[in-house]
Formats: sequence, C-alpha cells, structure tokens
Amino acid sequence: MNARDLIRYKELLLAKRRELTTAKAGSESPAPSSGGDQGDLVDHAAAALEADVQVRLRETDSKLLRAIDEALGRIEHHTFGVCQACGKPISAARLDAVPWSRLCRECKEAQSSG
Repeated sequence: MNARDLIRYKELLLAKRRELTTAKAGSESPAPSSGGDQGDLVDHAAAALEADVQVRLRETDSKLLRAIDEALGRIEHHTFGVCQACGKPISAARLDAVPWSRLCRECKEAQSSG
C-alpha cells in the first residue's frame, strides 16, 4: 500500500471518528427512564425498549471508536491493510467499505461461521 492510500484511509478513519465523537457528545444524557409511575404497561415496555436500544447503540459506538483507534495505530505501525489472522493483504474494496477492518474477507467469514 502506498503513502497516498494510507493518507486517504487515515482521513476516512479520522472523519468517522469525528462523526462518532460528535454524536456521542450530543447524547451524553443517561438512558431514558421507564416513565416512572405514569403511563400504562405498554408505555413502560416501550420506554424500557427505547432505553435498551440507546444503551446498545452507545456500546456499538464505543466498540467502533476502539476499532478506529486501533486502525489508526496500525497505520502508524505500518501494519494497516494486513490481515491480523493470515497476514495477507486486505483488499482495497474491503478497506474502502470498512477502513477499520483488521481481517481479510476470507478470515472474517471463517470467524463469523465458526
């Protein structure tokens, strides 16, 4: 992978990181409450479901931020674009779609099915 490609991937990663941190900063409030004593059982269930969804979204964003930071570290250590399982290059198409990928398509599929 050439220096120009690395710069482009680094810019993509930094842009995604900014997007996530901006969204995270705007949602720092605690998870929505279940509505207290107001509302009926359906209202309580809907509020509980919404709270669960919000918690899961925050967890997903945190994992994605970690993956982005790890990818940025791989750029700095000159290991970006190399599958961490088999050591083969990760395809440009995969990196364009998911620049924080640490596994090639074949190893990711094997991991998912196994």
